[in-house]
Amino acid sequence: MSYGRAPRRRFTLLAAPAAVVALALTLTACGGDDNKTGGGGNTNFVTGSGGISTVAKSDRKAAPRLDGETLEGKQLDVADYKGKVVVLNMWGSWCGPCRLEAQYFAKVAKETKDKNVQFVGINTRDAQKGPALSFEKDYGVPYPSIFDPTGKLMLRFPKGTLRPQAIPSTVVLDRDGKIAARSLAALDADQLHKMIDPLIAEK
Repeated sequence: MSYGRAPRRRFTLLAAPAAVVALALTLTACGGDDNKTGGGGNTNFVTGSGGISTVAKSDRKAAPRLDGETLEGKQLDVADYKGKVVVLNMWGSWCGPCRLEAQYFAKVAKETKDKNVQFVGINTRDAQKGPALSFEKDYGVPYPSIFDPTGKLMLRFPKGTLRPQAIPSTVVLDRDGKIAARSLAALDADQLHKMIDPLIAEK
C-alpha cells in the first residue's frame, strides 16, 4: 500500500512550483483586452524592460475627455487639471493587484502633490460605490476617483495610443493633457516615480 502513495507525494511536490508560478502570473492583472497594442508599427511608443511604455513629447496624442461623478458624488473633469502632470489609475475594489499597489499610489500622491502632480482614480466594474469607498478609506487614498462601473471611460482612449487595457492600468498625462506613459500592471513607488519624475522635469 505504501508504494502507491509515494509517487503521488512526489508528484504533488513537483507540481507545487508550477502552481505558484501560475498564481503569480494570474495576479499580474485582474482583467484586460486580448488585443493589446504593442510598441511597434506607427504607434510611436516604446515599452521598457519594466513594462512601462512611453511616448516622446513630439509624438504624444491628446487624452480623450474623461469626466463623471466621483465616488463622493462630485463632478470631475480631468481637463480641468491641464497644466499639471495627471496620473490616472484604473482600479476596482475587487482586484487583488489594485490592493497591492494602493499603498504606493497613496504614498507617491502625497510626495508629488507640491510638484504640480494630480492623481485621479477611475473606479471600474464595481456595481455599487460602497466597496470602492471602503477601499479608499482602508488604503488612505487622498485623491478623487471617478465612478465608472461599466468601463466607458477606458473605451474613450483611441486605438494607436497608450490605452488602459487591464485592471489595474495607469496612464500619465503631461502638462498639456497628452498621453505620455502607461503601465498595464500593478506598480510600486519606484515604478511610479519612473513614470512621473521625467514629466515633472519637462519644460
